[in-house]
Formats: sequence, structure tokens, C-alpha cells
Amino acid sequence: MMRRRVFLTSVALLWPLSLAAQELNHVAAAWPYTDFEKVGIDLAEVISGGPPKDGIPALSDPSFIAAADERRLADREPVMSVALPGQAGRAYPIRYLMWHEIVNDSIGGVPVLVTFCPLFNTGMVFDPRVQGRRLSFGVSGLLRHSDMIMYDQETESWWQQALGQGIVGTHTGRELTQLPALMESWDAFRAAHPDGLVMDEPDWSRAYGSNPYVGYDTSRPFLYDGENPPHGIDPLERVVRIGNRAWPLTRLAKAGEIREAGLVLTWTEGQASALDSQSIGRGREVGNIRVTDTAGRDVVHDIPFAFAFHAFHPDGTWMLGN
Repeated sequence: MMRRRVFLTSVALLWPLSLAAQELNHVAAAWPYTDFEKVGIDLAEVISGGPPKDGIPALSDPSFIAAADERRLADREPVMSVALPGQAGRAYPIRYLMWHEIVNDSIGGVPVLVTFCPLFNTGMVFDPRVQGRRLSFGVSGLLRHSDMIMYDQETESWWQQALGQGIVGTHTGRELTQLPALMESWDAFRAAHPDGLVMDEPDWSRAYGSNPYVGYDTSRPFLYDGENPPHGIDPLERVVRIGNRAWPLTRLAKAGEIREAGLVLTWTEGQASALDSQSIGRGREVGNIRVTDTAGRDVVHDIPFAFAFHAFHPDGTWMLGN
């Protein structure tokens, strides 16, 4: 009870004034095992995204079917794909991640954490092991700078999805290792992995295949009041993030290929935006992106919105090519 009282006192001072007192008490009650004596951020930056803890249900150990047997996905529909050495490639359709945001899975005995935050467009895959212990993750219902805050079920520590970093609780300051993964079209995945597997439709009552954020990526950031990105870049332009550097997608799409900083970035037509039309597979063209080193090895990257990159990398480098 002492830790809970400390939490209520500290958060009452730091939490946004727009958060009603009864909601503050509700938030505290939802996190009885979180160690609020360890906090690595300003709690005033944390807000409710609407759904409560686990209101967006994470998935664990999902079922898969052969890619050749899948008939529900449109060719241009985006998937998160993971290909570990010696294992068949796996596709996690955004039509499912849109409604669940987190998948706890294993590939050939190797734990993987597949995540997607629609408000940030950040599809990221992590190794969920911390100090040799595998953690299982859920959706907290909380946001920071509009990005999903995950939590681990073992310690109820909070983790920033866009960074893979612990921000509140026992694991504050620790970082998950991001794994190479692609946000690519279903057609591109099938071409690269004819013997691959695709996550089957979850056994939940959801409007899979539809986009609950119609027109989002041509509007304005949601639940975000931070700075806009510099250089006149539209907040909702996609960028290719590699470490603390960002390449605007408009530049890459125009060039088709960029070779710089020891990297090769390529853009090819064929992927729909998941955050445009009501039907995910009919979204406007955003293209398929791949990043390798000069030897052709895949490089860890993700494709957030420009405002998202600026929010968590305010001193980052913008690769504008001029």
C-alpha cells in the first residue's frame, strides 16, 4: 500500500490537469505491481489513449497457415515480416496488428515480440528477453507523445514502443534489442517466401481488414502536442529511421535507391497505406522499402511518421540529401 500512496501523490503533481481525479485513481488501481519509485520520464507526458489496460488485447502464440493457403489478404496489403536464419519467413498482417498491436511469439524456439502502433506507424520487432528472462507484453492503454506504452506482465514495467526502452518500473532504462523486420506488401512477402507462413485470423470479434483510422496519415497527429519536425517536413510524412537518422520517404520514393552512410535504401511500388482508406488493402501507394548494408545484409530500421521520429529523436539527423 505504501508504494501505491507514493504513486498517487507523485502522479497527482505530474499528471496532466486534463486527467480527472477519478481517472487518476483508476490508473493507479490498474498498476498495483508497478514500481513507481523507478521513473525515467516526466509522467506529465503520459496520457490515456482511451482503452484501459488490456482493452486492446495483445496476442500470444498465434496460429499460422501456409502462405500459399491464405486467401483473405489483398496483394498490396501490408504485413510485418520476420525471417530468422534457418526458419521459414513469417508474416504478421497489419489487418490484425491494427486491432491487437502486440504479438508475443516464438520462431524456431527464439522469442520474438511483434509490435505496431497505428498512431506512429511504427512496426517494430524485438527480442523480448531481458537479462536472460523472457518477458510477455501487453498494451497499457497509455500513450506518450502519441506512441503506445507497452508493459511486461512479469513486473508491470512500462516500455516505450518506439524506443524499445523501459520508462517506468523495475526495468526502467533497459532496452530491448530490435530485430531486422520488414513492413512490406503481402505480394512482396509471398514472392520472397513462397514456403513462408502467415499468422491466421485471431479468434476475436474485430473488423479485420478495415482501418479504424480512416484518412489518418493525411490529416494530423492524434493526441500529440509536441513540436512539428524541422525543415518544413509534414508531420505525417513517413521516414525511414535507422538509429538516430531519418530519410524522408518522399526523397527515397523519388530516387528509387539511395546509397549513403554505408547503407543502401530502396523503394519499389506495391504497398498500400494501412492508415488511409477504410479497406486496408485499398490504401494509397506508399511502396515497399528495404535497407541493407553494402554487403546486402538486412539493417534494422522502421518507418515512423516524421513527427514520431522528432518526438523521440529531437537531436536526430535528417538525411535530406542536400
